[in-house]
Amino acid sequence: MVGIGYDVHRLAAGETLVLGGVTLESRLGTVAHSDGDVLIHAIMDALLGVLALGDIGLHFPDNAAEWRGADSISLLKRVHQLIRNEGAHIVNIDSTVVLESPRLRPHIDAMRARIAEALGLDIKRVSVKATTNERLGFIGREEGVVAYAVAQVEYD
Repeated sequence: MVGIGYDVHRLAAGETLVLGGVTLESRLGTVAHSDGDVLIHAIMDALLGVLALGDIGLHFPDNAAEWRGADSISLLKRVHQLIRNEGAHIVNIDSTVVLESPRLRPHIDAMRARIAEALGLDIKRVSVKATTNERLGFIGREEGVVAYAVAQVEYD
């Protein structure tokens, strides 16, 4: 079974940029209720969608004080437990981050490692890719960042 996830956050000066559980040096960061990790959020939505468990807004609403500033890796671990509680396991994750700057290639392996560790997966089962939007649209103008994810889950 396969699920797809998507997330977007606005970028602004003075904010922190966290992607895949890794804090990056950047002049712009995400504006968000939690840590704004669009990559982890897209992965969580893909995982929740596979088993029709809703979305991250249902489980971690952005108007709830308890999730303000939340570490998305911790939330990902909670989603993983929901998958396990359903008698299922994650087969693999494929994801893409769309961002003009900074360049993500130097950080991809660290992101993969954080995600794999949080989900108890071999790193070979976690793919993180990055691309730009060729300076087009809100991403190209560096107003926002987008992430897409696909997750495969099977029942035990």
